[in-house]
Amino acid sequence: MEYEIIVIGTSWGGLSAVSTLLDRLDDAVHQPIVVVQHRSIDSEEGALADLLSHHTRRIVGDPDDKTELEPDHVYLGPPDYHLLVDDGHVALSTDEPVRFARPSIDVLFESAADAYGDRVIGIVLTGANDDGARGLARIQERGGVAIVQDPSTSERRTMPDAAIAATHADAILQLEEIPKFVYGLCA
Repeated sequence: MEYEIIVIGTSWGGLSAVSTLLDRLDDAVHQPIVVVQHRSIDSEEGALADLLSHHTRRIVGDPDDKTELEPDHVYLGPPDYHLLVDDGHVALSTDEPVRFARPSIDVLFESAADAYGDRVIGIVLTGANDDGARGLARIQERGGVAIVQDPSTSERRTMPDAAIAATHADAILQLEEIPKFVYGLCA
């Protein structure tokens, strides 16, 4: 199977979790990575990208509407916009918040499942609500891979617990094990 995109959702504790994942993800994984991290509407544009860029050689940034997805890039959901993916590009939306969040992990994951089917890898990391569970279930229903951070190793376990309850996760792993598992799928 050739996977074409990796989508990641996280909330509380996410900066540390995504930093660790990017630190350890082998450079041989070239798929575009799209991350929704719940963050405040008042978040400074580019601040999260600057922080995460210290943890990877990939290009990290907040995309504009219709930005083309490229290998070796990490795209971040901008504050106060839903981030969706369509085959080959991103779309930004100001639709109503979902589960009190914009950007919403479910919105990203559901769009990825619909656009990429069995060619998507979905990852739910630490977080304090259930956003992402339904979207990860959709990824799995469409034949994609569902990976969940082991709740016992999460800063906040609500999000991983909800994802596990909603899916038959393909892998429930400690954070440090996820990059190696993803490499095994993509290499």
